[in-house]
Order: sequence, then C-alpha cells, then structure tokens
Amino acid sequence: MASVKLSSGYSMPLVGYGLWKVDTSICADQVYNVLKAGYRLLDGAQDYGNEKEAGEGLKRAIDDGIVKREEVFVTSKLWNSYHDPKHVEKMCRRSLADWGLEYFDLFHIHFPIAQKYVDPEEKYPPTFYCGKDVATMAFENVPLLETWKAMESLVDKGLVRSIGLSNCQGSIILDLLRGARIPPAVLQIEHHPYLTQPALLKLAKQKNIAVTGYSSFGPQSFLELKSTKAENVVSLFKHPLINEIAAAHGRTTAQVLLRWATQNGVAVIPKSSNPARLAENFDVTSFDLTEQEINAISGLDIGLRFNDPADWPEPTYIFA
Repeated sequence: MASVKLSSGYSMPLVGYGLWKVDTSICADQVYNVLKAGYRLLDGAQDYGNEKEAGEGLKRAIDDGIVKREEVFVTSKLWNSYHDPKHVEKMCRRSLADWGLEYFDLFHIHFPIAQKYVDPEEKYPPTFYCGKDVATMAFENVPLLETWKAMESLVDKGLVRSIGLSNCQGSIILDLLRGARIPPAVLQIEHHPYLTQPALLKLAKQKNIAVTGYSSFGPQSFLELKSTKAENVVSLFKHPLINEIAAAHGRTTAQVLLRWATQNGVAVIPKSSNPARLAENFDVTSFDLTEQEINAISGLDIGLRFNDPADWPEPTYIFA
C-alpha cells in the first residue's frame, strides 16, 4: 500500500476513506466495509457528527480480525468552538472516547477560525451554533499559535501521534512555523482540477508538510448541499478531457482524478457506498498518467473553491 512518510516519523496511507457526510445510520457498516475492502486510513472530524458510529465500525473490524488497531491510520479534527487551549485536550479526549481509541494517528485544527465556545452538553457537535442568544456566529480572540501549543501537548501526552492543519493558506502556515515546537505533519486542503493551489503545494513540500486533498471530485461533493457553485460548473465526471484520458487508460473518471492527485504527491480520501466504486477508488496507484495528461488536467484550474467560510452564515474571509 502506497504511503507518505510524515515529518513526525509515522507513515500515512496515500489513499483513505473520508467520513464527511456519512450518515450515522450507515457509518458503522461503511467503516467496517471499507476496512474489509483494504482501506487503512479513516478521515474523520468532530464536526462530522459520526465519530461514535465510525468507532463502532472500527471495533467490529478489529474484533473480527480484519485489521489490528496499529494498521489503521485514524484522523480527527478539532472544531472551531474549541480553540481556547483549556478546551483542546478535553475535546480531543471526547473524540477519542467516541471512537473508542487511546490515540489518534493524526489530529488537525479543522479551520483557522476560533468560534465562541459551546459546552458539548448543550450541543455537540455545535457546527455554526454559538449559543442560544447568538443570532448567527460569534468568535473568540484566540491566536492560532496558542491553540497549536495545546495541540503539541497532545503529542507529549501520547494522545496524538501527529498534528496537522486544515484549510490554511501559506501566510498562516509560515507564521505558525515561527513559533511551533512541533511542525505540522499534514496540511489538509480542498484540492481538485478546478482548484489546484500549486503555490501552496510547493510551500508544503518546501516545509516538509504532507498534503491531503479533500473533495477530489470537485463539485460532486457539493451538489447534495445545493451549492450554486457546484450546479453552475461542468461535472468533472462528465468533462470531455477527463473522459478522454479515462478511456485511454481503461479507467473510470474517478480513478483518473484520484491518480492526478496522488501522482502529484497529494493523499486522497474519496467516499462511496458502492462496493465496486470503493474498489476502484482504492486502486489508483497501479497506473500512471503521462506528464502531458497531468498538465492538461491541471490546466482546468479556475480557482473555484466550494468549501469557503466566506459563504458561511457569518462570512469569514480566510482565503482573501
């Protein structure tokens, strides 16, 4: 299985399974099935609201002898509401308890945005909720470096093996590195042919930060969210260029999109509930695209970001 060596000394699989939008009613079975299909990276988050069910699926797979705990790379993410250092360890332990685990292989800061703290007994996960007296969203003045130092303490205590950032641009990363004792091992970003972010990838490589791309299929992940951005652009699955390249290799359009990313050194975390597509999405390192094909796909870039806090109830312009 292809993997990426992290600066923390651990290895992360190049292809994993993303748990975003996996309904709680099927999540346990999905996790069990993807592990049975060979996946060894599970990408979760507090905000996904399905960590308990994901942990049930993982436990069942371990109990049935399909995997051992040490063979599975489990990722979670600290939600915006818990950036204050005094909440970081408590909420990491909350996620670990939901998963039924003693440690995470990777723990991200989900967004470089500190929202007002919400007691998990009041609402969990809080998503954009910031209290019953708050009309939209509210924020706290917590510098990212303070949150990061609390993340570093999770490594010191053995609760987390690697720590990372998500949805961060270069200036934030460079500023964080000036005060970090433990550098980010992984950066997770939206990444697809309509949003290639080449300069950010170069910076990550320069700083020895591995990159995981989410929403590898571009607009596909956002159609069910009624995104007008997704509805008003050509589906990458139907794009003539992607279909032409897929036909040339005898592969699916999804496999071509994932191979384009992995050949660029970007780990991927696609999602599907279809057993055949699960197998196809997993088999994306057994063939190579030509340099001309990679460049042609990269040429589709139009800087189109689907997951943008500027579109949130309280617009937050982190990508300005």
